[in-house]
Amino acid sequence: EVQLVESGGGLVQAGRSLRLSCVASGFFFDDYSVGWFRQAPGKEREGISCMVSDGSTYYADSVKGRFRIFSDWAKNTVYLQMNSLKPEDTAVYYCALKSTDSSSLDPSEYDYWGQGTQVTVSS
Repeated sequence: EVQLVESGGGLVQAGRSLRLSCVASGFFFDDYSVGWFRQAPGKEREGISCMVSDGSTYYADSVKGRFRIFSDWAKNTVYLQMNSLKPEDTAVYYCALKSTDSSSLDPSEYDYWGQGTQVTVSS
């Protein structure tokens, strides 16, 4: 059974940084894509970054240059480093996994989801 567990959320001031972690277990796909998504109250879930199995990374324009996705597979962990945080980054952040290596920020394409971690950025 595939399981994803996020952590690292919290309350920070604008301009500060946070690093989210997503520990993955139970998957043995050779080809995959791991994504980070977020959902603010009253808004649709938004894809913000993904990494495919060849190491390529992709970002939404809203976070490009501020956020970085990277992995440490020795720890079965994918990270989202978030710098220069803004109040509009406030949301529940989710990691997700799909068993194909096509890059996509479309939540509907992802099969497995974590429970989410809250990030709140104060002004």
